[in-house]
Amino acid sequence: MSTTMDNRYWDGDTERMAPVGRQVRTAVPPQTTAPERGYEPQRGLPAERRYGYDGASAAVPPAAPTHTEPVEHRPVVDATRLWAGGLATAVVAALIGLVGVLVVRVAFHVALYAPAGSAALGSSASVTTLCLVAAGAALAATGLAHLLLLSTPRPLAYLGWIVGLTTAVAVVLPFLGTTALAITGAAAVIHLVIGLAIGTLVAGSAASASRGRRLH
Repeated sequence: MSTTMDNRYWDGDTERMAPVGRQVRTAVPPQTTAPERGYEPQRGLPAERRYGYDGASAAVPPAAPTHTEPVEHRPVVDATRLWAGGLATAVVAALIGLVGVLVVRVAFHVALYAPAGSAALGSSASVTTLCLVAAGAALAATGLAHLLLLSTPRPLAYLGWIVGLTTAVAVVLPFLGTTALAITGAAAVIHLVIGLAIGTLVAGSAASASRGRRLH
């Protein structure tokens, strides 16, 4: 800009006196002074530091992501929940054996674990043995699930295979004797139902009791 002084004005860019009436323009547009970071009395907040006469703010590039090594999360198993489910599964397995014998003898009139014409429960010692073995198998599956949760990468997959193959052996065993086909078939069906119940219930308890199984 130029100011008038006694019929002349001062041209700040060329640093000379010019006659009045002669217009000289500056070559560079004036730049506004940007406020430094400080205190704004209007709002009481720190002022933003800006750069350039156009008032554009300086862009701060985002920080580059840091790469960390993968950390293995140790398995955390709620043993109380797991074994409570195992005990409940043992009760269910024993009841399946008892109810299975009742259904076979009363509804289908098959002399399972007793000669024909005997009591509905047949031989009490054989039925008790069946119920105890079913409950013991449920507890053994629970202990196996606990061990697999603490030591293997995919515990439920291993548990399913082990319980499934053991159930298959229990289904085939009755057919190895010389008993009638109806009796061996009824025993095989009861063993199959017990094995399916143990496998599904123990796997559900193990999944509910385990946490922190994945690698991040």
